[in-house]
Amino acid sequence: MKIVCLDLEGVLVPEIWIEVSKRFRLESLRLTTRDMPDYDKLMKYRLNILRKEKIRLKDIQKVIAGIQPLAGAKKFLDELRAKSSVMILSDTYYEFAGPLMRKLGQPSLFCNWLETDKAGYISNYILRQKDGKTKAVKALQSLHFKVYASGDSYNDLGMLQAADRGVLFNPPESIVKKFPKIPVTKNYRDLLKKLS
Repeated sequence: MKIVCLDLEGVLVPEIWIEVSKRFRLESLRLTTRDMPDYDKLMKYRLNILRKEKIRLKDIQKVIAGIQPLAGAKKFLDELRAKSSVMILSDTYYEFAGPLMRKLGQPSLFCNWLETDKAGYISNYILRQKDGKTKAVKALQSLHFKVYASGDSYNDLGMLQAADRGVLFNPPESIVKKFPKIPVTKNYRDLLKKLS
């Protein structure tokens, strides 16, 4: 039996933080895990900016409500789900992902949580577990599943390397150069072939 594990942002939907940076015209919020491998450092950086700029969780949720899946993503996901079980493993947050999951047909999602203070600012983030994507793949393998996986960022590399088959999807050139042994795809047609 096979399970396919997919990253969310950059694979099925646009990068949420980039969309937030566009909406609030804050170039400083454009950094993602495609740019910065240290997730804790990246999140602390983001939370400081949000507080300084007086951006609350509800403000971010309004931006997310307007985000559409990447062109072809829903069709790709539907075709993939017709062939195998699919699980989304993401470093995003349940407080962000709801509208996006509805637009993608409610796939299974494992991600993290946010805490807010009384004023509605994001005060902390709670990881399901450190390196959760890799650990999820290994847990599925311990249950005798073959795991195929796809992602696009530094935080997906552990998952891709642990999987029985890992595929990068439209990654930045810096990742391709550092990890030349991981296959790369640029479109959903080719990704579907590699994950089927």
